[in-house]
Parts: sequence; C-alpha cells; structure tokens
Amino acid sequence: MKKLIQIFVISFLSNFFISTICQAQWQPDVRLTYNGSSNLSFNNAWNVASSGNTVHVIWFDSRDGNREIYYKRSSDGGISWGQDTRLTNNSADSYESSICVSGLLVHVVWEDNRDGNYEIYYKRSTDGGINWGLDTRLTNNSSVSENPSVAASGLNVHVVWEDARDNFNNMEIYYKNSTDGGVSWNPDTRLTIHAPSIPGAYFPSVAVSGSVVHTAWTDGRDGGYRGDIYYKSTTNGGVNWGSDSRLTFDGVSDRPSIAVSGSLVHIAYQYSTNGNYEIYYKRSTNGGTNWDANTRLTYDSAISENPSIAVSGSLVHVIWDDHRDGNPEIYYKLSINGGISWGQDTRLTFNSANSYFPSVAVGGPNVHAVWKDYRNGNPEVYYKLNSTGNSIGIKKISTETPDRYDLSQNYPNPFNPATTIQYSIPKSGFVKLVIYDILGKEVETLVNEKLTPGEYSVTFDGSKLASGIYFYQLTVDNQMVETKKMVLTK
Repeated sequence: MKKLIQIFVISFLSNFFISTICQAQWQPDVRLTYNGSSNLSFNNAWNVASSGNTVHVIWFDSRDGNREIYYKRSSDGGISWGQDTRLTNNSADSYESSICVSGLLVHVVWEDNRDGNYEIYYKRSTDGGINWGLDTRLTNNSSVSENPSVAASGLNVHVVWEDARDNFNNMEIYYKNSTDGGVSWNPDTRLTIHAPSIPGAYFPSVAVSGSVVHTAWTDGRDGGYRGDIYYKSTTNGGVNWGSDSRLTFDGVSDRPSIAVSGSLVHIAYQYSTNGNYEIYYKRSTNGGTNWDANTRLTYDSAISENPSIAVSGSLVHVIWDDHRDGNPEIYYKLSINGGISWGQDTRLTFNSANSYFPSVAVGGPNVHAVWKDYRNGNPEVYYKLNSTGNSIGIKKISTETPDRYDLSQNYPNPFNPATTIQYSIPKSGFVKLVIYDILGKEVETLVNEKLTPGEYSVTFDGSKLASGIYFYQLTVDNQMVETKKMVLTK
C-alpha cells in the first residue's frame, strides 16, 4: 500500500511539474506575417526548424498573385525576427513546403506546378538562411508529386513525398536522397506498391538518426474511412529499405508525424473515435523493429487534429489544433520520459478566431511553435516560444555546494548518438553550456538559464550531426569556465 501511495505521489508531482513549467514559460504570441494570405503545410511536415539560437520558419502565401514560398529567420532564439525572404519566383503555384536544418545547412522542399503539373522542388542555404541557392527540380514525371517532407543528418538529406506516376487514381510514397548536402541527388525510390484498385498512400513524414531513416504515412490498402498508419525504415542511409509495417488496425488513422532520437522512434497521429478525431501516440524503443501499444493523448468531445511532434533526448513534444473551446485553438503536450507518460494538455492560443496547422521544433532549451491564425480576419503565421521547455532534461545530481567550477569529460566518448555531460557550479549564476563544431560554429545550446549551486548533468543528442570532433564549453555569468573535446562516431 505504501508503494502504491508513493507511485501516485510521484506521478502526481511529475504531471504537476510538467504542467506548471509549460504554462509558466510559454511567452506571448508573435505575429510573423502581415500580408493576409499566409498558409502553413497541412501534411505534418515541419514548418519550423532550429539549430542553436537560429530559428527557421517556412510558409507559402499568395501576396504576389499566386502562391510562393517564403522564409523568415531569428538569430536570437525567437526573440526577434528578420524580414520575409521570398524563395520562389514564377507564375505558377508553389506551396506545401517543408524545412529542416543541419548545422548551417538549411533545406527546403515544396510542390510546384511551373512545369504544367505538380513536381517536387528543393532549395538550400549554406550559411544558416542568410543566402539561398537556386531551385532544384527533384521529380520529373507527367503525374502529380506532392506533400513532401524533408530531414537531414550531416550532409545526408532525405525527402519523401506522395506520387501518382504509377497509380493514376492513387498516390504512392517515393523517396530521394542526397549525400553531399543537397548538391546532387540520387534517383527516386518507390517505397509503396498498391494495386490500381486499392486506395493509395498519403501524407508521408520522415525523420533521420545517423544512417537510419524512418518514414510513416497514411495508407488505404486495408480499407476504412481514411486508412491506417504504416511505417518503413532503412538502416544504410536509404540504399535498402525494410518491409512495410502496419502500426494501426482501425481504418480511421491519419496524418502521422514522426520524430527520432537514437533508437527511440515517436509517431503522433489523429484517430477518429466516436465521430471525431483525437490525438494518439506510438513509439518504438528499438529503432522501429517493435512498437508499443497506441497511447491516447486527448480526451474531449470535439475534434483534435493535425499533430506535429519533436524530440530531444527523453523530452517529447506534441502540438495540435483542437476544437474543444468552440473554435480551433493550438494545444501542446509534453513527455519527459521518452513517451512513457504525459503531462496535461496546455492551451497555447486564446482568441475567438481559428488557429490551425501547428508545427513544433526544439533547439537547446527552447521550444518553438508556429501555426496559421485568423485573428486578424485573414490567415497569418504566428509564433510562440517556450524558452525553458526543452531544458527540463537538465538533472541536478547533487545539492551539495561544490568548492569550484568543474566541467567533466562527457561519457561515453566517443558516442553515438547521445552522450552525458556533467558540470559543477559553486554559486548561483547564469549558466550556458554550448556545443561547437571543429570550425568554432555553434551547433546547439544545451543550457541557457540561471542555476543554483550544485552538480548537474545534461544529455546531448547528436543524431542530426555528422561524425567528427565537437567541443562543449561551459560559461557562467559570461565568463568562460572550461572547454572540452568530444567525438561523435556513426
């Protein structure tokens, strides 16, 4: 009985802690666009990406008479934002964009009908979004190619999309990759095969950890109103792919969003129950070989849909739009133990207009959310920051006051993909722990907050980085304490 009470108290305090942190640290909404026609992708690809203190947002709008791709960046963790950058310039429609980042390489994909039918196009920046290269056409067929999703690890870039070239009335999932940072691209790979009379595959989402690439999509091969969630992976960077895995068995699951941290694979999706969609979650702890049971994340009588998921170590972030308040609002939920248990729902928007299609990304201690919002009478892109929502993973492992500042060697070292860093501070101060690459460029900020005296540990996940030498540096109150070297091997 005593153990049961202890378990209840621990669970209650954990949920209370998560809920309190989330609600207290989310900052006011920031309006990013002012043109009256901005839209975000609805295929659960990501519209926001982050690396260190640089945040990247992508969208499409029709301010120019037809839909074009636009981009905006913040170099201070979402505090202030630069001007809109127009990435496409043609007389046809460019839309349904997706963005990812690996260090200073920023990758954008979208669908474009400048060629008379919709094809997948790509564009990249090699300096963190300051300058952009030329458009690259990735597909070339007479049918429709649409709803792309992109992920990157080091110089390896992976794109999935839905394509009707083989199944005139239905879509199939296709894949393409680059091993040189987007300079050149390998041939298209067809990932799904359906008979012409069988409903096809839609809304793919892709994630990568080292050489392991994971994709999930909605599939209608088994019947049902929408379909089921299917999954597929490759362990050698896209050269060979395993068999399709069916993850749901109800015929009414849709729009998966996938994220990965090492061997932990996370999928959020919408599932229709009692006539309305709810948000569900599924995870694998062994790289997609086996999957846990479905976990229901929302419980209300209205529609909850369009989930987006991001992960950093044991912290899993899910965001979606929810109709429980009479109009669609943006909601958020957090797990601090890799998806085993979840905190309470956190409402992020409070207005009488509709808020749709959210995306979530993490970078250092920050959680970044973007969505489409009608509060101004027309669709605009809005942004919200939680400046400590991804730093709950910092663990205080000793409350005794150390006699000096100390930065320990990371362990394991070499590592793949995650490693632990311990440090000690003898007095209160504003602490920063930053990862740099061998050229001295900032890769990620792990700690960026005021801490009390003690010994701490934090986990660094290098799954999105290339193999090589990296440095981590501890500063307190803007005074450098120590720098150490670590090696990532993949």
